[in-house]
Amino acid sequence: MTLIEREDKACAYIDSIADKLKSLGTYLHEHPELGQEEHKAVQYISQFLEAHRFSVQVGLTDYDELRTALRGDYCTDRPYKIAFLGEYDALPKLGHGCGHNLIAMMSVGASLAFSKSAPTEWGTTFFGCPAEETIGGKVYMADAGLFKGYEGALIIHPGGENEIGGTSLATHPLEVTFYGRSCHIASLTDSGINALDCAVDLYQSIKVMKSSVFPKGAVVGAIFTSAGSAPNIVTDHATLRMTVRGAIVSDLETIILPAIKQEAQRIAACYGATVEMHHYEPLFKDMRQDERLLSLFQQVMTEFGEVPRILPDDEADGSTDVGNVSYEIPTAQPTLNIGKHLEAHTLEFACAAGSEFGLAQAIKGAKIMAVVALRYAVSFEG
Repeated sequence: MTLIEREDKACAYIDSIADKLKSLGTYLHEHPELGQEEHKAVQYISQFLEAHRFSVQVGLTDYDELRTALRGDYCTDRPYKIAFLGEYDALPKLGHGCGHNLIAMMSVGASLAFSKSAPTEWGTTFFGCPAEETIGGKVYMADAGLFKGYEGALIIHPGGENEIGGTSLATHPLEVTFYGRSCHIASLTDSGINALDCAVDLYQSIKVMKSSVFPKGAVVGAIFTSAGSAPNIVTDHATLRMTVRGAIVSDLETIILPAIKQEAQRIAACYGATVEMHHYEPLFKDMRQDERLLSLFQQVMTEFGEVPRILPDDEADGSTDVGNVSYEIPTAQPTLNIGKHLEAHTLEFACAAGSEFGLAQAIKGAKIMAVVALRYAVSFEG
């Protein structure tokens, strides 16, 4: 079978199950579930894959964080195999305001189409990846080695325009709590130790470090989650919760975070306070897009009438656990338009993710991924 014949077969197969794929996307949209609670999504997708002769496993590891992870395998004992990454968690109050219902739909469709049309030495896996919006299921999946042995991983994200390239920011959220000593602010015998002063000083120091210490690409957002109980009492503990991001993992882990932690220790010592720090979410690594896969996505998206904007290698406006996958195997994540000028995490985006146009674009996205995977497989040289 020629490559063109394989591509035609894959696309024809997706057309033959298009209504079922749209039903999947619609079901997820109408039953939004938060991260690690995606039980309906897991059941629906598992049954869908099993009906198409994929072997399915739910849970995958002993990690409680992966209790709603799943994998659907087809001939993964073959010499080569490729992974399609699905997501299905929703957002509080917004439902599928990030379009994860369409991500699952596209990756399921591409997995099935690839299984029907790939060269005989290739197998495939659909990875259902939970909680992208919170803990980042792919972080734990990568740590468990689930992506090792795959020749590549593909995923398409819905968006407000067609894009390929770019990167994502590495992020490792940090919580800092200062402990002081309370007293009445008018006490003549004890001035106490004001933990809030420590937290405010750290907040101000970080503003300065952004321009004088941190490397290019550093982003720190902070809120006070504990700042005292009464204005006439010296605050005995105060907490600063931060999202801390860097252009690359090494910047984040060896420069930005150590500088923040060192400054917190210095401030605590100056006031006679103590300080505790912990990461309340895991490390999301920056995205390393594979050039070969990106080139194929550019070709195929253009052929399907979705000409993508090419992003600079260092352009990033957020973080994703797909970055952790990209540190393990060749990975690419382009964006496919489901509505002009849409912004993710909005009600408008949630509506588009359940619209007829959004579902039709997801069918096209499944075809694009399947064709990219086939061209990658046929030309694969290791």
